[in-house]
Amino acid sequence: ERKGMIGNIYSMGLALQALEASRDFYAPRDWDCAQAFAVVTNHTFELPMAIAQVLPALGGTSYLDAATLNCDAPTDVLASVGLGTHSVPRGMTIPPGASQTPQKSQDITVYYSIINKLQGIPFHYNISVMIPDDSTLLEVLERAEQKDPENFSFKTEQTFWGPMVVSIHGLAASDNDRTYWQFRSSGKPLDQGVGTYRPKHREHIQAIFSTY
Repeated sequence: ERKGMIGNIYSMGLALQALEASRDFYAPRDWDCAQAFAVVTNHTFELPMAIAQVLPALGGTSYLDAATLNCDAPTDVLASVGLGTHSVPRGMTIPPGASQTPQKSQDITVYYSIINKLQGIPFHYNISVMIPDDSTLLEVLERAEQKDPENFSFKTEQTFWGPMVVSIHGLAASDNDRTYWQFRSSGKPLDQGVGTYRPKHREHIQAIFSTY
């Protein structure tokens, strides 16, 4: 139903490793990994943590095999992890249909809303910003803050998965209250963080103060 997506793009690396490590339990038929591999090979991973989790799976192995590796052996690294075990779909380096010729970036319009109906005084502010095409959501937030700092200020914390928004309009997430800022598009939570998600032209992004 999800065309090969397991959880979200962040969980794909470990999910593929887990399925690879437990493939013997799928008898009498093999696990069909083509769709799942198509998801990761057609996605551009930028975060070192995500890359580190995906690469073992693409090599047909997992972190569990690290204990058996002989780092002193004069063998090809890719061969030692079994690269080529699977038929990886084309597009691992360049997605299908992607042009290899650099194109001039054009400005796009992104609509951005912040919504709080959960805590304190409710608020709902909307803004539209123009950013260069292929900009990240973090750049949308920065442009919105430059345009209207009174309403669209925000704070982030750096994590292994990139910057995480912890406060918007002075309202901070709280582990004690189990609250956080969730970003959505077309009513669905984004499958990437603000540092890697790239909004499309005229896309409406909502930041909603939520509980878990």
